Amino acid sequence: MSPVAPTPNFLRNFYVLRAGVAAVWIALAFTVGVQNPALGALLLVLYPAWDALANLLDARANGGLRANLTQTTNLAISLVATAAMVAGAVQLGIHFMIGVFGVWAVLAGLFQLLTGLRRWKTAGAQWAMILSGAQSILAGVFFTIMSQGPADLSIATVAGYAGFGAFYFLISAVWLTVRRR
Repeated sequence: MSPVAPTPNFLRNFYVLRAGVAAVWIALAFTVGVQNPALGALLLVLYPAWDALANLLDARANGGLRANLTQTTNLAISLVATAAMVAGAVQLGIHFMIGVFGVWAVLAGLFQLLTGLRRWKTAGAQWAMILSGAQSILAGVFFTIMSQGPADLSIATVAGYAGFGAFYFLISAVWLTVRRR
């Protein structure tokens, strides 16, 4: 089944939603998440869970899961990361969670990059999604390395990552709006 071209209106609105959710997550991370490690851990779990839901919504709106295998794979990766963080949060702690977040960021970034490449000719603003995917891969490697060391880690360790994601989604939404006019 060949992929269905996403509509510019859907993508623009979807990218605004993704940027908005990331902005709220960042605000919560830097306010309650750093003050309360349990809430910080919950926010860490919620980030890939939201990414799973976002990939599902995007794929369903654009031809379904079978027509969007990169997003289907990203959905599965995000669900596995969410489950791994939940399973290891209490006994293995924040270093484990940041390590899982790092591996997730590498894989999610790879499949975001592949989705952007797949959509290159059918949808606008994919250059920002490709850059975002590449940056996610690099950040994920960095988080994974950090998780192995003695550094004092918290949700603040990864909150900047979400900020760059929000920025790229917002750039894509603006680009689609300008391109349409």
